[in-house]
Amino acid sequence: MDTNSKLSNDTGVILVSHGSTLPYAEEVFIEIKEKFIKKTGLSAEIGYMKVSEPTIAGAVEILKDEVDDLNRIIALPVFLAPGIHTNIDIPQLLGLDPLEEDPRCPDGNYPAEHYLSIAPDVEFDGEIELLGSIGPRDELLDIIDKRINEALSESELDDDAKTGILLVTHGSRLNYNKEFATALYNKFEKTCELPSSFGFMELCGPSIPESINKLVEENDLERLVVVPVFIAPGMHTTHDIPHILGFLEEHEHSHSHSHGHGHDHSHDLTPVEFDGEILYPEPIKADDILIDILVKMIEEKL
Repeated sequence: MDTNSKLSNDTGVILVSHGSTLPYAEEVFIEIKEKFIKKTGLSAEIGYMKVSEPTIAGAVEILKDEVDDLNRIIALPVFLAPGIHTNIDIPQLLGLDPLEEDPRCPDGNYPAEHYLSIAPDVEFDGEIELLGSIGPRDELLDIIDKRINEALSESELDDDAKTGILLVTHGSRLNYNKEFATALYNKFEKTCELPSSFGFMELCGPSIPESINKLVEENDLERLVVVPVFIAPGMHTTHDIPHILGFLEEHEHSHSHSHGHGHDHSHDLTPVEFDGEILYPEPIKADDILIDILVKMIEEKL
């Protein structure tokens, strides 16, 4: 990417992430940031919504120190789908107006302990532009294909084993995540010759067990590749989904746990009825294709 010196001297980028209690996500986002900076030449910093550091306000302070004559910040949510975080939380953490009313707190008066109440204020006199989420871009299909091929290379079965593909995303009480997953899967289905489906970890359906059981029953599968369509590894990809798939013993994980952002996570207890081989590749992580997507999103604004 070609950026002139003026852009480099007055523009900074915040790569916005949720934050996690586990170290994996931070490691991935550091790699994403380093690759992004190398590819663009722009100053960039990670800004976490909660839990991890630096906060979004902290990222602004870092950019103010790093960028000469900083007068513009582009905030890029590294989220696959829009939702409460991208439309309500992140705008407010940046000092901007939310894009819609918060169904969790319609009057906007959050409890004193809520992370939107305790987050530090952004102190910046320049322009802050918030971009949208990544969305169901065609390039994501290339990453999914890579993960499927990586998983199949580790299979203990013959190449001709009857194989199915399941794409898994988080799920949401709002329609955004389901719309994203449906649109992405519709694109994937047109390019995939194997039996396939998609399922949600929680909050909406079809659930992972429901999708697996239906896919297996209809196609007499011997092998299943379950692809986590998540940016970074974390509690969901390392504990919740493996538990649903039967990889973890009951005592290793509780079915209901709170993440401290207004609701508990309760997973579908329907058992997965499949005795064949389940392959479970890594999420997207700092894949070069993801970096190209982020760079393209920035290029459209410079």
